[in-house]
Amino acid sequence: MRRDFTEPAGRRSDLVIGREAPFGAAREQLDRGGSVLLHGPAGIGKSTVLRTLVTEYARTARTVLRCSATESESHLPFLALADLLGPVLDEVSGALPAAQRTALESALTGRGESTLQRDGLALRLAVLSALRALAAEGPVLVVADDLQWLDPASTELLGFAARRLGDTPVRLLCAVRTDGQEYDRHLRASPPDTRAVRLDPLTRAQVSALLDQRGFPGLPRSTVRDIHRTSGGNPLFALELGRALADSPTPPRPGEPLPVPTSLRALVLSRLEMLSGEARRTLLVASAGARPTPALLHAAGRVNAEAETAQAAELGLLATDPEGPAVRFAHPLISAALYAEAPAPERRAAHAALSTAASDPIERARHLALATTGTDPEVAARLAEAAALARDRGAPSVAASLGLLAARHTPSDSAPGPDGRRLQAAEDAITAGEVDLARDVAREVLTRATAPGERVRAWMVVIEAAGQAIGDVDAVFPQALADAGDDPRLLALVHYQLAWRGLVVQGDFAQGREEAAHAARLAARAGDRSTELLALAFQAQAETLMGHPDAPVTIERARQEPQDPRVACHHNGAGSSRFRWLVMSDRLAEARTTVTALLREVRRRGMAESEVHYLRFLSETELHAGHCGRALELARESLTLARDAGIGEGAGAMQAALAEAAGGDVERALALAREAVRRAEEDGDAVYLSRALAALGHGHLVAGNAGAAVDALRRVRELEAGAGITDPARGRWQGDLAEALVRTGQPAEAQEVIEVTRAHALRLGRGSVLAVLDRAEARLRAVRGEHRSAVGRLVSARDRLAEFGFGLEEARAAFALAELRADRPGPVSYDEAARLFRRCRALPWLRQVEAAVAARTAAAEPAAVRLAAAPDCLAGLASMERQVASLVMEGATNREIAARLFVSVKTVEATLTRVYRKLGIRSRVDIVRLAAGRKT
Repeated sequence: MRRDFTEPAGRRSDLVIGREAPFGAAREQLDRGGSVLLHGPAGIGKSTVLRTLVTEYARTARTVLRCSATESESHLPFLALADLLGPVLDEVSGALPAAQRTALESALTGRGESTLQRDGLALRLAVLSALRALAAEGPVLVVADDLQWLDPASTELLGFAARRLGDTPVRLLCAVRTDGQEYDRHLRASPPDTRAVRLDPLTRAQVSALLDQRGFPGLPRSTVRDIHRTSGGNPLFALELGRALADSPTPPRPGEPLPVPTSLRALVLSRLEMLSGEARRTLLVASAGARPTPALLHAAGRVNAEAETAQAAELGLLATDPEGPAVRFAHPLISAALYAEAPAPERRAAHAALSTAASDPIERARHLALATTGTDPEVAARLAEAAALARDRGAPSVAASLGLLAARHTPSDSAPGPDGRRLQAAEDAITAGEVDLARDVAREVLTRATAPGERVRAWMVVIEAAGQAIGDVDAVFPQALADAGDDPRLLALVHYQLAWRGLVVQGDFAQGREEAAHAARLAARAGDRSTELLALAFQAQAETLMGHPDAPVTIERARQEPQDPRVACHHNGAGSSRFRWLVMSDRLAEARTTVTALLREVRRRGMAESEVHYLRFLSETELHAGHCGRALELARESLTLARDAGIGEGAGAMQAALAEAAGGDVERALALAREAVRRAEEDGDAVYLSRALAALGHGHLVAGNAGAAVDALRRVRELEAGAGITDPARGRWQGDLAEALVRTGQPAEAQEVIEVTRAHALRLGRGSVLAVLDRAEARLRAVRGEHRSAVGRLVSARDRLAEFGFGLEEARAAFALAELRADRPGPVSYDEAARLFRRCRALPWLRQVEAAVAARTAAAEPAAVRLAAAPDCLAGLASMERQVASLVMEGATNREIAARLFVSVKTVEATLTRVYRKLGIRSRVDIVRLAAGRKT
């Protein structure tokens, strides 16, 4: 196919969901002119990635040769070769010697019955010559899908040519099915420098995104979890399971398997017919068990378990486990399909056997429930006990599942009734982070419940499930208040949630504080200590952020005995409030100890949402301390968990943005900050909107776009003023705003920001904030020509920040000091700033230091020498790329370049990305080094 090759590409983000890393590795290799071998098991997405890469790179290749083999055709000699070279035979035949041309035409057309034994050398040389002839006219891309099914003759010929192409502009892009890492033998059909890229299973969040974008949106996260587990992260299997769910008239109930479509059953159970009936029953018992072992199978009555599982392993249905005696299926889908294939009476018989054989009481209760039909108070009671045990073990998701099974077996006239048990299960689901399951259960209860207590509990679950989007359930509050009547215990629950509404929806900290105080009083009157503690913790946190003088007293009230252990470690409990107060009071060591203990406890209890928040809190603490690498790891972990559970994603993106700006990639930081802003705006979340905008402003400042930083941080200032937030240690954005204002030539506003913030910081004793303000004011004084005063203030700020333990801010002060001295004649050293940033692993800041050093070095050289190498290195660039690179060499920012060339900043960013790729460099620093004639 010629250069005008076209193929419907779809949206690439759809096609490579979860494949950013392998896609990037393959693209990097192809950009270098190398070849790629994609490998992985069936259905893992190799063909999808291959098609996407072909669509992208076919436009840069003059010729694209393609073949896609099938198992049924693999016995036909030269078939793949005919697919590859048949369309171009007329073009290349004239460039081949007569013997090679005859052999190749005979092989491709079937005339003359050419064979490798008779025409081996001529055929091999003909394929090599044909590829070289095509490459002489322009780059060639050879694409081979399902390499494992290529006929042996074509494989041999392609491999011969590939090993001898050398620097010829021919790239091979191939995909091969492998069950493990055994792909080496397939490399013989590829050039020696081919990069093997493995496609691994998708994560749960990636499976969720895949299902959403392929027509199965809105599935409950618990269902997505089951799909991910059953599919093993295989995208083809996941989509087939999603399709089966969509086609099923009723979703599976708790404890029931996913519907496995016939297509997948046939795919994974084709070897099942070779087993005896007894062996199949043994495997059915194994598929019903949570952790089957030979001993468990024996206890369940399968007397020949070892022989029968060995037979299944020989057929590839079971995998051997060298680390233990567990009976493990070769793929989770085999277990699911086997279970789904079995008749219902056989399933119940398997569960009945396991209900007495299992050693764990939780497992025994689950199997008893699945073996029982109809209501049974004894079974329901055992399930409720098992749910309580799972809750105590820190497995709230298991507790929720058991609770729903208990409700199913609970007679309607029992106490507690089925709806009471459903609500307990919903509350467990909230703890486990399965908010959609909890919401669905609560809404189901509300359709029939009449008791005020049950209705208010259900409303509370609906509100909790809304998370930060609490404004979406505004209509719930009047109904909940009506159901609560004059019961102080129920009213306390509603007013506690009204406190959150006032804070999140209206951004009014004072109103939130008053509602929380009212809820605490109501709960105390009703004797509901748990709700009282939560309300006091909320009141304490609001007072802390407002800079209210009563905050320390309220924190101590929330920490008084008696305590509810679950509330004490909850992310909205007193421990969290105290952590926030410690961070804002510059007591970082105590804050780290506090949040680490809280994180340990919520992990033990399986409190998913609290774990997400505490990972974020710990990241924030490490970032203040200047441990940027550790902060980045924690922020990424928190965001991954948040995306997986669908909770706290905006807050996670906000913290990840700050961590990326400090220790990772600035462009990634800006993307995450924009995501955080978008989520906060969509949710109507006034609290996190200001935090997200602060992260966006900080990212712009690190990226060198002071104007955009000013725009974002001015919005933060307006939002926090409207919310009544006066403590500058809440977001610590004021120093960034003042610095950005100085850089954009607005010193008067910068001075006003510094003075107003300093007054609040002095009142509250925020020492680190005062030091950061002094750093910003030093830049302001330098602009006014007060150089000596500016240096003195910077030295003082640096030393105080070091004393407080704010390592990154200390390094920024040292950098500002070096920049200030660089404005004066004489030698300048950036060594201390580089050392401090290196100690913090603050890579974006370290790059800024390198750029400053390079720029100063370049400025010290004559202009003719400085740009001597520039024309040569820019010769291969397009006109716009040369202009942008030249302006970067002069030290212009992206915004300045955009203004001078009359294009958008996005266009400049995209152009720079192409420049980096073409020049083989990574950053603006390398362009400055090129201008200075230095090695990149």
